[in-house]
Amino acid sequence: MTTTQQMKNQTSQYGGYLIFAVLASQLRQIDYGENNMKVFVTGVAGQLGHDVMNELAKRGYEGIGSDIAPSYSGVQDESPVTTMPYVAMDITDKEAVQKTLTEIKPDVVVHCAAWTAVDLAEDEDKQAKVKAINVDGTANIASVCKELDAKMVYISTDYVFDGQGTEPWQPDCKDYKPLNVYGQTKLDGELAVSSTLDKYFIVRIAWVFGKNGKNFIKTMLNVAKTHDKLTVVSDQIGTPTYTYDLARLLVDMIETDKYGYYHATNEGGYISWYDFTKEIFRQAVAMGREEYSEDRVSVAPVTTAEYGVSKAKRPFNSRLDKSKLVENGFEPLPTWQDAVARYLKEIEF
Repeated sequence: MTTTQQMKNQTSQYGGYLIFAVLASQLRQIDYGENNMKVFVTGVAGQLGHDVMNELAKRGYEGIGSDIAPSYSGVQDESPVTTMPYVAMDITDKEAVQKTLTEIKPDVVVHCAAWTAVDLAEDEDKQAKVKAINVDGTANIASVCKELDAKMVYISTDYVFDGQGTEPWQPDCKDYKPLNVYGQTKLDGELAVSSTLDKYFIVRIAWVFGKNGKNFIKTMLNVAKTHDKLTVVSDQIGTPTYTYDLARLLVDMIETDKYGYYHATNEGGYISWYDFTKEIFRQAVAMGREEYSEDRVSVAPVTTAEYGVSKAKRPFNSRLDKSKLVENGFEPLPTWQDAVARYLKEIEF
């Protein structure tokens, strides 16, 4: 007899909502193990850390959030992360990392904190800080994870590659050629993890959007409120990643010992930033927001060269091969089109 059937029988025998709730709790323990996993999450004021904490709460795990602010400073959306345990920690302070993690003794650290301002990272006066956060901070966490025999999840990027060609990058490819400071520091962070630990998941993502923070979707929706003509790059190709969906996958991963390098974005095919913009506006119109219709806002494709030079070089090829996820038994993320539809219903614009 299955556990679910036993629950139904016992509920029928004893009756009452309370009994069913207790049995449902028992079922969750069976699903996720009798020993409750303690998970420490860095960068909870950002898009991904916010969603990872909420996913942990959904599954009944003990999540402890962390960021540099004295208290949780992300979006106050009344989701679990806003009231879950929080510890202020500067990941660049080696002694603070050692003290904090040793006292908490997490089973897993999901390391979402990072410097992600790609263009600002090129400024000479910022580069030491970028390295301190993305490289030294990551190394500090990896070192304590080794002492504690804890699993570590490190979030990386397609920027560790040179972005040339049209073939999707394989997760175990070692042909690293970062184009910019940000990419180099994220690569060095990867190497700090892989050279220190055996129990690690290095997960490369691209084109991220989430509820808690700034992203491309929010930018396009806002720009279209004040401009009736937009030009968007059409020769940089990749796939968006919705942090809500990614968080589910990351928690799936830490429930296993299938360590290694992975690529994770939403499904739905490879697109350009221009294609992405057109779909964002199309879906906004479908929701009744006529101000984003083609007769109100025109969107024209341009090349990277035509758009103008940015401080940091951007990869043309951000295609990431995600087949390793399925090969190792993980459920792929939904399509990016579906993710955009769900996301637009979550945000105010």
